Amino acid sequence: MAKFTQFVGYQGTEPPKIPKPETPPEPMIVTVQEGVPVVYPNCVAPAVRVVHPVNPNAPAKNMGLVVFYIPPHAILEPGSHETEETYVIMEGAGTMTFSSGTRPVKKGDFVYLPPWCLHGIENTGTEMLVVLICTSPPNP
Repeated sequence: MAKFTQFVGYQGTEPPKIPKPETPPEPMIVTVQEGVPVVYPNCVAPAVRVVHPVNPNAPAKNMGLVVFYIPPHAILEPGSHETEETYVIMEGAGTMTFSSGTRPVKKGDFVYLPPWCLHGIENTGTEMLVVLICTSPPNP
């Protein structure tokens, strides 16, 4: 059985980097359909910026959440960038390419990508590969 660590909350001696407003802000609940569709260079697979500075329905400043739909045989060629990213495999299976080689990924996997980590992804399965990409700060 896993050992649980007690969550202690957001406590610290430094003041918050984002000032707390006098009136609490309201949440923004959005769907993929309310996102901004994009296509990555040299890739046929579409993506939707759901929570992102360019989406007026959920204009986050410090993070991006993108849903990436990769059909069978489609490839996002390896590249790297200065932002931290996590790929959450929501549906399907595929192969990710890193500087050290390739690794299989499947539904339920979380892939943390530190800044400048070389990474690419290919749908090697027979069904749509759906990936939630979490980026901080958001990609332009």
